Amino acid sequence: MDAQEEDRVLIDDGDDETTVVNTDLAYPVTIAEDARPHVLAMLRERAQPFVVLADAQSDVAALAVQFARVEGCLGVRAVRLGEARKRLATVERVHELLLAAGADRGTLVLGVGGGVASDLFGFAAATYMRGVPYAHVATSLVAMVDAAIGGKTGVDLRVGKNLAGLFVDPVAVFAHVGALQTLPFRHLREGLAEVVKASVIEGEELFEAIESLSPHPFWRWPWTAIVAAAVKVKTMIVLDDRTEHGMRELLNLGHTFAHALESASGYRVSHGVGVAIGLRGAGLLAMRTNRFSEREHLRVLATMALLGMPLQTRVDPAAAFAAMQSDKKRRNGRLRFVLPRAIGDVEYGVEVPERTVRAVLAHLHESPESVG
Repeated sequence: MDAQEEDRVLIDDGDDETTVVNTDLAYPVTIAEDARPHVLAMLRERAQPFVVLADAQSDVAALAVQFARVEGCLGVRAVRLGEARKRLATVERVHELLLAAGADRGTLVLGVGGGVASDLFGFAAATYMRGVPYAHVATSLVAMVDAAIGGKTGVDLRVGKNLAGLFVDPVAVFAHVGALQTLPFRHLREGLAEVVKASVIEGEELFEAIESLSPHPFWRWPWTAIVAAAVKVKTMIVLDDRTEHGMRELLNLGHTFAHALESASGYRVSHGVGVAIGLRGAGLLAMRTNRFSEREHLRVLATMALLGMPLQTRVDPAAAFAAMQSDKKRRNGRLRFVLPRAIGDVEYGVEVPERTVRAVLAHLHESPESVG
Protein backbone atom coordinates (compact mmCIF):
# COMPACT_ATOMS: atom_id res chain seq x y z
CA MET A 1 0.00 0.00 0.00
CA ASP A 2 1.49 3.35 -1.03
CA ALA A 3 1.29 6.58 0.95
CA GLN A 4 -1.82 7.80 -0.86
CA GLU A 5 -3.64 4.58 -0.04
CA GLU A 6 -2.67 4.73 3.62
CA ASP A 7 -5.27 5.32 6.25
CA ARG A 8 -6.54 8.85 6.62
CA VAL A 9 -7.70 8.73 10.25
CA LEU A 10 -4.83 9.56 12.59
CA ILE A 11 -5.06 8.18 16.11
CA ASP A 12 -2.76 9.69 18.72
CA ASP A 13 -1.28 6.82 20.75
CA GLY A 14 -0.17 8.96 23.69
CA ASP A 15 3.43 9.21 22.49
CA ASP A 16 5.08 11.32 19.82
CA GLU A 17 4.19 8.82 17.11
CA THR A 18 0.85 8.54 15.32
CA THR A 19 -0.89 5.31 14.43
CA VAL A 20 -2.76 5.24 11.11
CA VAL A 21 -6.19 3.65 10.61
CA ASN A 22 -7.90 3.04 7.26
CA THR A 23 -10.74 5.27 6.01
CA ASP A 24 -9.65 6.39 2.51
CA LEU A 25 -11.55 9.64 2.90
CA ALA A 26 -10.54 12.56 0.70
CA TYR A 27 -9.53 14.52 3.80
CA PRO A 28 -7.57 13.72 6.98
CA VAL A 29 -9.35 13.05 10.28
CA THR A 30 -7.00 13.46 13.23
CA ILE A 31 -8.10 11.89 16.51
CA ALA A 32 -5.90 12.93 19.41
CA GLU A 33 -6.12 13.58 23.13
CA ASP A 34 -4.67 17.00 22.33
CA ALA A 35 -5.44 17.96 18.75
CA ARG A 36 -4.13 21.51 19.08
CA PRO A 37 -0.62 20.87 17.70
CA HIS A 38 -2.15 19.11 14.68
CA VAL A 39 -4.51 22.03 14.02
CA LEU A 40 -1.69 24.57 14.30
CA ALA A 41 0.49 22.50 11.95
CA MET A 42 -2.32 22.37 9.37
CA LEU A 43 -2.83 26.13 9.51
CA ARG A 44 0.88 26.81 9.10
CA GLU A 45 1.18 24.31 6.24
CA ARG A 46 -1.75 25.80 4.31
CA ALA A 47 -0.33 29.31 4.83
CA GLN A 48 -3.53 31.08 3.84
CA PRO A 49 -5.71 33.65 5.58
CA PHE A 50 -8.25 32.06 7.91
CA VAL A 51 -11.12 32.97 10.21
CA VAL A 52 -11.93 30.98 13.33
CA LEU A 53 -15.63 30.45 14.08
CA ALA A 54 -16.48 29.07 17.51
CA ASP A 55 -19.45 28.12 19.58
CA ALA A 56 -19.70 30.89 22.16
CA GLN A 57 -19.71 28.34 24.98
CA SER A 58 -16.77 29.40 27.17
CA ASP A 59 -14.52 26.33 26.99
CA VAL A 60 -14.87 26.14 23.22
CA ALA A 61 -14.25 29.86 22.70
CA ALA A 62 -11.12 29.69 24.88
CA LEU A 63 -9.81 26.81 22.76
CA ALA A 64 -10.55 28.68 19.54
CA VAL A 65 -8.53 31.72 20.61
CA GLN A 66 -5.40 29.54 20.80
CA PHE A 67 -5.46 29.07 17.01
CA ALA A 68 -5.25 32.82 16.40
CA ARG A 69 -1.51 32.73 17.13
CA VAL A 70 -0.82 31.50 13.58
CA GLU A 71 0.08 34.16 11.04
CA GLY A 72 -2.80 34.93 8.70
CA CYS A 73 -5.61 34.79 11.24
CA LEU A 74 -8.27 37.38 10.37
CA GLY A 75 -9.96 36.99 13.72
CA VAL A 76 -11.95 34.72 16.03
CA ARG A 77 -15.72 35.07 16.00
CA ALA A 78 -17.87 33.40 18.70
CA VAL A 79 -21.47 32.56 17.81
CA ARG A 80 -24.27 31.54 20.15
CA LEU A 81 -25.45 28.13 18.99
CA GLY A 82 -27.74 25.31 20.11
CA GLU A 83 -30.35 23.36 18.18
CA ALA A 84 -32.90 26.17 18.47
CA ARG A 85 -30.43 28.51 16.68
CA LYS A 86 -29.48 26.02 13.96
CA ARG A 87 -31.42 28.06 11.44
CA LEU A 88 -30.87 30.04 8.25
CA ALA A 89 -30.93 33.30 10.23
CA THR A 90 -27.81 32.17 12.12
CA VAL A 91 -26.11 31.25 8.85
CA GLU A 92 -26.80 34.78 7.58
CA ARG A 93 -25.24 36.17 10.76
CA VAL A 94 -22.14 34.02 10.20
CA HIS A 95 -21.88 35.24 6.61
CA GLU A 96 -21.94 38.81 7.89
CA LEU A 97 -19.22 38.03 10.44
CA LEU A 98 -17.02 36.51 7.74
CA LEU A 99 -17.52 39.52 5.51
CA ALA A 100 -16.71 41.93 8.35
CA ALA A 101 -13.51 39.96 9.07
CA GLY A 102 -12.38 40.44 5.48
CA ALA A 103 -12.83 36.83 4.39
CA ASP A 104 -12.77 36.25 0.64
CA ARG A 105 -12.77 33.18 -1.60
CA GLY A 106 -9.17 32.45 -0.63
CA THR A 107 -9.95 32.32 3.10
CA LEU A 108 -10.12 29.13 5.14
CA VAL A 109 -12.88 28.88 7.73
CA LEU A 110 -11.91 26.92 10.85
CA GLY A 111 -14.92 25.88 12.92
CA VAL A 112 -14.57 24.89 16.58
CA GLY A 113 -17.37 23.25 18.52
CA GLY A 114 -19.82 20.37 18.65
CA GLY A 115 -22.36 18.88 16.29
CA VAL A 116 -24.43 22.01 15.70
CA ALA A 117 -21.23 23.98 15.02
CA SER A 118 -20.08 21.39 12.49
CA ASP A 119 -23.40 21.40 10.63
CA LEU A 120 -23.96 25.15 10.68
CA PHE A 121 -20.41 26.47 10.21
CA GLY A 122 -19.82 23.93 7.45
CA PHE A 123 -23.00 25.05 5.68
CA ALA A 124 -22.07 28.71 6.14
CA ALA A 125 -18.61 28.12 4.62
CA ALA A 126 -20.09 26.13 1.74
CA THR A 127 -22.46 28.98 0.85
CA TYR A 128 -20.25 32.01 1.57
CA MET A 129 -19.14 33.50 -1.75
CA ARG A 130 -20.28 30.20 -3.33
CA GLY A 131 -17.94 28.19 -1.16
CA VAL A 132 -14.72 28.57 0.81
CA PRO A 133 -12.59 25.78 2.34
CA TYR A 134 -13.64 24.55 5.76
CA ALA A 135 -11.96 22.59 8.56
CA HIS A 136 -13.52 21.54 11.86
CA VAL A 137 -12.18 21.00 15.38
CA ALA A 138 -14.68 18.74 17.12
CA THR A 139 -15.11 19.34 20.85
CA SER A 140 -18.13 17.11 21.56
CA LEU A 141 -18.59 13.37 21.20
CA VAL A 142 -21.49 13.90 18.77
CA ALA A 143 -19.24 15.91 16.47
CA MET A 144 -16.28 13.54 16.79
CA VAL A 145 -18.13 10.33 15.92
CA ASP A 146 -20.88 11.66 13.68
CA ALA A 147 -21.55 15.27 12.71
CA ALA A 148 -18.05 16.29 11.59
CA ILE A 149 -17.48 13.11 9.54
CA GLY A 150 -18.98 12.53 6.12
CA GLY A 151 -19.43 15.97 4.59
CA LYS A 152 -23.04 16.65 5.64
CA THR A 153 -23.79 20.29 6.42
CA GLY A 154 -27.10 21.98 7.06
CA VAL A 155 -29.67 23.62 9.27
CA ASP A 156 -33.21 23.03 10.46
CA LEU A 157 -36.36 24.54 9.00
CA ARG A 158 -39.42 25.35 11.07
CA VAL A 159 -41.10 22.09 10.06
CA GLY A 160 -38.20 19.71 10.57
CA LYS A 161 -34.58 18.77 11.15
CA ASN A 162 -31.75 19.26 8.66
CA LEU A 163 -34.03 20.10 5.72
CA ALA A 164 -31.66 22.69 4.22
CA GLY A 165 -28.08 21.66 3.53
CA LEU A 166 -25.32 20.45 1.24
CA PHE A 167 -22.90 17.57 0.93
CA VAL A 168 -19.50 19.30 1.03
CA ASP A 169 -16.29 17.68 2.24
CA PRO A 170 -14.14 19.63 4.71
CA VAL A 171 -10.42 19.97 4.11
CA ALA A 172 -9.67 18.41 7.52
CA VAL A 173 -11.35 17.24 10.73
CA PHE A 174 -9.73 17.17 14.17
CA ALA A 175 -11.21 15.31 17.14
CA HIS A 176 -9.91 17.06 20.26
CA VAL A 177 -10.60 14.12 22.60
CA GLY A 178 -9.31 15.93 25.67
CA ALA A 179 -12.35 18.22 25.43
CA LEU A 180 -14.54 15.31 26.54
CA GLN A 181 -13.13 15.72 30.06
CA THR A 182 -14.88 19.10 30.31
CA LEU A 183 -18.29 17.92 29.11
CA PRO A 184 -21.14 17.46 31.59
CA PHE A 185 -22.64 13.98 31.61
CA ARG A 186 -25.72 15.00 29.63
CA HIS A 187 -23.54 16.22 26.76
CA LEU A 188 -21.34 13.14 26.79
CA ARG A 189 -24.50 11.03 26.68
CA GLU A 190 -25.50 12.86 23.48
CA GLY A 191 -22.55 11.33 21.67
CA LEU A 192 -22.84 7.95 23.36
CA ALA A 193 -26.22 7.44 21.69
CA GLU A 194 -24.44 7.79 18.32
CA VAL A 195 -21.71 5.39 19.48
CA VAL A 196 -24.32 2.78 20.46
CA LYS A 197 -25.98 3.29 17.06
CA ALA A 198 -22.64 2.66 15.33
CA SER A 199 -22.08 -0.44 17.44
CA VAL A 200 -25.46 -1.92 16.49
CA ILE A 201 -24.61 -1.32 12.81
CA GLU A 202 -21.05 -2.68 13.07
CA GLY A 203 -21.83 -5.79 15.08
CA GLU A 204 -20.49 -7.85 17.90
CA GLU A 205 -16.91 -6.55 18.27
CA LEU A 206 -17.79 -2.89 18.84
CA PHE A 207 -21.10 -3.64 20.54
CA GLU A 208 -19.45 -6.03 23.00
CA ALA A 209 -16.82 -3.38 23.76
CA ILE A 210 -19.51 -0.79 24.59
CA GLU A 211 -21.50 -3.41 26.49
CA SER A 212 -18.49 -4.34 28.63
CA LEU A 213 -17.59 -0.70 29.28
CA SER A 214 -21.13 0.40 30.15
CA PRO A 215 -20.96 -0.41 33.90
CA HIS A 216 -17.67 1.50 34.33
CA PRO A 217 -17.23 5.22 35.05
CA PHE A 218 -16.50 7.28 31.97
CA TRP A 219 -13.07 8.38 33.17
CA ARG A 220 -11.92 4.78 32.68
CA TRP A 221 -13.07 4.58 29.07
CA PRO A 222 -10.46 4.54 26.26
CA TRP A 223 -12.07 7.49 24.52
CA THR A 224 -9.58 7.84 21.68
CA ALA A 225 -10.12 4.20 20.70
CA ILE A 226 -13.90 4.51 21.04
CA VAL A 227 -13.98 7.59 18.81
CA ALA A 228 -11.75 5.88 16.25
CA ALA A 229 -13.94 2.76 16.16
CA ALA A 230 -17.12 4.79 15.63
CA VAL A 231 -15.42 6.89 12.93
CA LYS A 232 -14.39 3.71 11.10
CA VAL A 233 -18.00 2.53 11.02
CA LYS A 234 -19.22 5.83 9.61
CA THR A 235 -16.47 6.21 7.02
CA MET A 236 -16.90 2.64 5.80
CA ILE A 237 -20.52 3.46 4.94
CA VAL A 238 -19.88 6.99 3.64
CA LEU A 239 -17.22 5.75 1.23
CA ASP A 240 -19.80 3.47 -0.38
CA ASP A 241 -22.55 6.11 -0.54
CA ARG A 242 -21.36 9.67 -0.03
CA THR A 243 -24.61 11.47 -0.90
CA GLU A 244 -27.09 9.10 0.78
CA HIS A 245 -28.73 7.46 -2.21
CA GLY A 246 -28.52 4.03 -0.63
CA MET A 247 -26.73 2.40 2.27
CA ARG A 248 -25.71 5.66 3.94
CA GLU A 249 -29.27 5.62 5.25
CA LEU A 250 -28.04 2.95 7.68
CA LEU A 251 -26.51 5.79 9.69
CA ASN A 252 -30.05 7.02 10.35
CA LEU A 253 -30.82 4.05 12.58
CA GLY A 254 -33.13 5.45 15.28
CA HIS A 255 -33.11 8.90 13.69
CA THR A 256 -36.59 8.91 12.14
CA PHE A 257 -37.98 8.64 15.65
CA ALA A 258 -35.30 10.95 17.08
CA HIS A 259 -35.87 13.81 14.66
CA ALA A 260 -39.64 13.55 15.09
CA LEU A 261 -39.35 13.69 18.89
CA GLU A 262 -36.96 16.65 18.72
CA SER A 263 -39.13 18.61 16.30
CA ALA A 264 -42.44 17.82 18.01
CA SER A 265 -41.02 18.88 21.38
CA GLY A 266 -39.77 22.21 20.07
CA TYR A 267 -36.24 20.82 20.61
CA ARG A 268 -36.76 20.37 24.33
CA VAL A 269 -35.81 16.77 23.55
CA SER A 270 -32.11 16.92 22.67
CA HIS A 271 -30.60 15.00 19.79
CA GLY A 272 -28.82 12.43 21.96
CA VAL A 273 -31.93 11.74 24.02
CA GLY A 274 -33.93 11.47 20.80
CA VAL A 275 -31.48 8.97 19.30
CA ALA A 276 -31.53 6.82 22.45
CA ILE A 277 -35.33 6.69 22.48
CA GLY A 278 -35.25 6.32 18.70
CA LEU A 279 -33.06 3.21 18.96
CA ARG A 280 -35.67 1.74 21.28
CA GLY A 281 -38.38 2.70 18.78
CA ALA A 282 -36.49 1.12 15.89
CA GLY A 283 -36.03 -2.07 17.91
CA LEU A 284 -39.73 -2.21 18.76
CA LEU A 285 -40.68 -1.59 15.14
CA ALA A 286 -38.28 -4.31 14.02
CA MET A 287 -39.75 -6.78 16.51
CA ARG A 288 -43.31 -5.96 15.48
CA THR A 289 -42.40 -6.64 11.85
CA ASN A 290 -40.66 -9.93 12.79
CA ARG A 291 -37.16 -8.71 12.00
CA PHE A 292 -35.46 -8.45 15.39
CA SER A 293 -35.40 -10.84 18.32
CA GLU A 294 -36.60 -9.78 21.75
CA ARG A 295 -33.34 -11.07 23.25
CA GLU A 296 -31.19 -8.74 21.14
CA HIS A 297 -33.59 -5.83 21.59
CA LEU A 298 -33.37 -6.18 25.37
CA ARG A 299 -29.60 -6.47 25.13
CA VAL A 300 -29.42 -3.08 23.39
CA LEU A 301 -31.84 -1.54 25.90
CA ALA A 302 -29.88 -2.91 28.86
CA THR A 303 -26.67 -1.37 27.56
CA MET A 304 -28.32 2.02 27.03
CA ALA A 305 -29.90 1.84 30.51
CA LEU A 306 -26.48 1.22 32.08
CA LEU A 307 -25.22 4.29 30.23
CA GLY A 308 -27.98 6.37 31.80
CA MET A 309 -29.83 7.04 28.56
CA PRO A 310 -33.52 7.98 28.72
CA LEU A 311 -35.66 5.37 26.99
CA GLN A 312 -39.11 6.87 27.53
CA THR A 313 -40.70 10.04 26.17
CA ARG A 314 -43.57 12.35 27.06
CA VAL A 315 -43.88 13.78 23.55
CA ASP A 316 -47.41 13.39 22.24
CA PRO A 317 -47.46 10.40 19.82
CA ALA A 318 -49.75 12.19 17.36
CA ALA A 319 -47.44 15.23 17.27
CA ALA A 320 -44.41 12.99 16.77
CA PHE A 321 -46.12 11.14 13.92
CA ALA A 322 -47.02 14.44 12.29
CA ALA A 323 -43.38 15.55 12.55
CA MET A 324 -42.31 12.34 10.81
CA GLN A 325 -44.06 13.51 7.66
CA SER A 326 -41.13 15.90 7.07
CA ASP A 327 -38.51 13.14 7.33
CA LYS A 328 -35.93 13.28 4.52
CA LYS A 329 -36.11 9.53 3.91
CA ARG A 330 -39.76 9.66 2.79
CA ARG A 331 -40.32 8.49 -0.78
CA ASN A 332 -43.54 8.97 -2.70
CA GLY A 333 -45.25 10.13 0.47
CA ARG A 334 -44.32 6.99 2.41
CA LEU A 335 -42.20 6.75 5.55
CA ARG A 336 -39.13 4.53 5.32
CA PHE A 337 -37.24 3.26 8.35
CA VAL A 338 -33.84 1.85 9.20
CA LEU A 339 -34.40 -1.30 11.27
CA PRO A 340 -32.14 -3.91 12.87
CA ARG A 341 -32.44 -7.58 11.96
CA ALA A 342 -29.65 -8.46 14.38
CA ILE A 343 -26.77 -6.69 16.07
CA GLY A 344 -24.49 -6.18 13.08
CA ASP A 345 -27.26 -6.61 10.49
CA VAL A 346 -29.30 -3.46 9.78
CA GLU A 347 -31.73 -2.83 6.92
CA TYR A 348 -32.68 0.50 5.34
CA GLY A 349 -35.63 1.62 3.21
CA VAL A 350 -38.20 -0.38 5.19
CA GLU A 351 -41.83 0.69 4.74
CA VAL A 352 -44.05 -0.03 7.74
CA PRO A 353 -47.86 0.32 8.07
CA GLU A 354 -48.94 3.59 9.68
CA ARG A 355 -50.84 1.82 12.45
CA THR A 356 -47.67 -0.02 13.49
CA VAL A 357 -45.65 3.20 13.63
CA ARG A 358 -48.36 4.90 15.69
CA ALA A 359 -48.47 1.92 18.06
CA VAL A 360 -44.72 2.09 18.64
CA LEU A 361 -44.85 5.85 19.25
CA ALA A 362 -47.54 5.25 21.86
CA HIS A 363 -45.44 2.47 23.42
CA LEU A 364 -42.51 4.86 23.83
CA HIS A 365 -44.61 6.62 26.48
CA GLU A 366 -44.44 3.47 28.59
CA SER A 367 -41.62 2.09 30.72
CA PRO A 368 -38.90 0.27 28.78
CA GLU A 369 -39.35 -3.42 28.10
CA SER A 370 -38.03 -5.40 31.11
CA VAL A 371 -35.19 -2.95 31.76
CA GLY A 372 -34.53 -1.35 35.12
